[in-house]
Amino acid sequence: MLGLKGAAWWITGSAALYSDALETVVNVAASVIALYALHIAGRPADREHPFGHAKAEFLAAAVEGALILAAAASILAGAWRAWQHPHGLDTPLRGLALNGVATLINLGWAFVLLRTAKAARSPALSADGRHLLADVANSVGVAIGVGLVIVTGRLWLDAAVAAATAVYVVWSGLRLIGASVGGLMDEAPDQATIDKIRDVISANADGAIEAHDLRTRAAGRQSFLEFHLVVPGTMMVAEAHEICDRIEAAFRAEMAHLIVNIHVEPEHKAKHHGVVVL
Repeated sequence: MLGLKGAAWWITGSAALYSDALETVVNVAASVIALYALHIAGRPADREHPFGHAKAEFLAAAVEGALILAAAASILAGAWRAWQHPHGLDTPLRGLALNGVATLINLGWAFVLLRTAKAARSPALSADGRHLLADVANSVGVAIGVGLVIVTGRLWLDAAVAAATAVYVVWSGLRLIGASVGGLMDEAPDQATIDKIRDVISANADGAIEAHDLRTRAAGRQSFLEFHLVVPGTMMVAEAHEICDRIEAAFRAEMAHLIVNIHVEPEHKAKHHGVVVL
């Protein structure tokens, strides 16, 4: 894709096509970073990292966002040069054809990455897939802009499209960084996931009174859940442990990516909120 888009810019001299090619340079760098992050994230937990290495994926996504912002700055510089010194496009139709082939490849690869990311619960692959999908939208806009230059002969449109591309790339980079920071800061999962967690506890905690102080966080493809389970004060330890085993087994069946830690408390510790076991 980089070769095709680079050739499209080289034979046309278009600032807009240059911006698209430069964005693909970032794609290549981001893919290398994502690959390394997946390698690190796949390592098992050790003494220095008892919760594993999965957050490497969030860090990779944040670095990818920073690279996107750097590319946007370079695109703006190229657009400014083209605005100051506009020039005609050489063989623009051939350039658009090469760029179009690269865009179609990008689209197919983006869907492959997003599908794989969903199945593997991988933030790094998801970030790379969303980035490529944004790149496809950007490429379509660039093609429209170059087409307008060909039809109208207004050379300033080439620089204008490149500048608009830079603005779009900045937005894409900031979104990616924002999502990565949420993961690094242990952001809670969405409400649908929290509701499912509460339902699983309520349906499988027969014999307990309530569950409170639920806390969740995500780390790459894994999520962590901890909560306090209130049981009758006269309940034997073995009985309380059996309830915990039942809840954990239900989570393994419903949410295999979830690692659960349960703290058992006697009934005078009840807070009368959280998950009431019916």
